Amino acid sequence: MSQTESLKVLFLCTANSCRSQISEAWLRILGGGRFEVYSAGLDPHGVNPLAKVVMQEVGYDMGNHRSKHIDLYIGKKQFDYLISVCAESERNCPYFPGVGQRLHWEVEDPTVFKGSKNQKLKVFRQTRDLIRKEIEDWLSDLQQKRIGKSPKQQITTLTQPLHSSSKKVV
Repeated sequence: MSQTESLKVLFLCTANSCRSQISEAWLRILGGGRFEVYSAGLDPHGVNPLAKVVMQEVGYDMGNHRSKHIDLYIGKKQFDYLISVCAESERNCPYFPGVGQRLHWEVEDPTVFKGSKNQKLKVFRQTRDLIRKEIEDWLSDLQQKRIGKSPKQQITTLTQPLHSSSKKVV
């Protein structure tokens, strides 16, 4: 891998309808073209219309997003990072060869909230904003790992297989 190659990141959740889709969108926005970004689900249900609305509010059009099954990638594509964004996908993700590092960010599912459309939009906005913060923090962590290292050390740090880390985002 050259220093200019993009890091490949897969976001995973159960339905690939909201949290992983929003994560994919934010990394595309905030990653500055340094990442190849994908999302998938264990049981895809289609992109949630409210996820599209709240991302459109920040200027990102999810019109081309579609739900994809994880089988589309297992054994077919290698990723530097697999980031699960819900407890179920973390628990039930099958063995995934070709992943450099597996992370878990537990983000509550806004689709289970019951209420009016305006109340639901508020919850989706909170989820959108929490995921943005998580992406920003992760990008900052990646940048900190690169400071003071040669290009070869930087690449090794970001692509060597490491233990899985997990944190809950509420």
